[in-house]
Amino acid sequence: MTRPAPPAPRAVRPAGAGAITDVAGVEVGHFTDDRRPTGCSVVIVRDGAVAGVDVRGAAPGTRETDLLAPTNVVDRVHAILLAGGSAWGLDAAAGVMRWLEEQGIGYPAGPVRVPIVPGAVLFDLMVGDPSIRPNADSGYRACELASSRPPAQGNVGAGAGATIGKIFGMDRAMRGGIGTASLTIDGVTVGALVACNALGDVIDPGTGQIVAGARTPDGKSLLDSRRALLRGDPLTQVLAGANTTIGVIATDAVITKAQASRLATVGHDGLARSINPVHTLSDGDTLFALGTGRAGKELGMMALATMAAEVTALAVLQAVRAARALQLGELQLPAAGDL
Repeated sequence: MTRPAPPAPRAVRPAGAGAITDVAGVEVGHFTDDRRPTGCSVVIVRDGAVAGVDVRGAAPGTRETDLLAPTNVVDRVHAILLAGGSAWGLDAAAGVMRWLEEQGIGYPAGPVRVPIVPGAVLFDLMVGDPSIRPNADSGYRACELASSRPPAQGNVGAGAGATIGKIFGMDRAMRGGIGTASLTIDGVTVGALVACNALGDVIDPGTGQIVAGARTPDGKSLLDSRRALLRGDPLTQVLAGANTTIGVIATDAVITKAQASRLATVGHDGLARSINPVHTLSDGDTLFALGTGRAGKELGMMALATMAAEVTALAVLQAVRAARALQLGELQLPAAGDL
C-alpha cells in the first residue's frame, strides 16, 4: 500500500508582516532623538551569532565589516548597529559596546570580553539641525530599550529622519522609515529590519505599484522615477552619499559564516524588488545577516535565500507604509498614506 506523501511545509507569516524579533535570540531597540528626526536602532544577539555582510551601494558608511569575511577569524557578533547621522552616527556603536560589556557579553580576548558590533549609517542630515546626530549615549539608550517584542516601525530609530524619492530634489521627496517582516517555514524563521532612506522610489513587489517616492512638480502625485529617467527628465544635483538603505536579516536556522554572507547577498534581491533605482552611486546600501542557530536545525540555502529576499522586500514596504508626514519650515515630506 502506497502512503500519501506528507504535505509540504507551508510558509507562515505572523500577524501583520511579522518582525525580526520572531527569530529566536534576537532583540531590537530604537533610540529616537526628539530634538530632530534622527536616531539609531540596534539588533542584539546576547549569545552571539554568525554574521555576514554585503555592501552594494557606492557610498557606504560602515564599521567592522572586514571581520565578517568568511576567511577572517572572528566567527560571532553580538549586535548590529543601524544609525542616522551619516559618518558621525557610527559613534553610537561605542555606546552599544559599553552596554554589552556591562552585561558581560563579548568575544573572549585574554582578560576582557570585546563586544563585536558591526554597523552601518544612513544620511539624514538634510532633515532638521544637522549638528544633532546619534552618539555613544544614543547607542547605549537603544540597548536599554531593546526587547524581543515586535519593534516600532516608521519614523523611529534609524528611520526617524529617513527620506526617499530624492532623485529630483528634496522638495519632491517623501518620508522613508524603518520596517520589519518575517516568514516561517518548517519551524525556521527568517526576519529583516530595514531602514529605507533610498534615492529611488519604493515599490510594492506584489503588485508592481509605486507606493512612495519622487513626486510630480506640483507635489500632488507620484512621478515614477524609472520612467522619468528613461524619458530624459532633467535631474537636480544629487549629493553623493545622501541616501542609503541599511538593514539586518536574521534567521534561527543553523548556518555557517559563509552562508550568512550569502544571505546578506541575496537580501539585496529584495531591495531590488522594492526600490528603483537602487544601489546607485549616491546610495550606500548595506545588508547584514545573522544566524542564531536557536531553531536547532538547518533548512537548506535555497529556502533560506528565498525567504531572505522576501522579508527584505516586505520590510522596505512596511517602512514606508508606517511613515508619517513631516513639515520642517519650508520642507514638506508627505508619507505614503498622504498621496
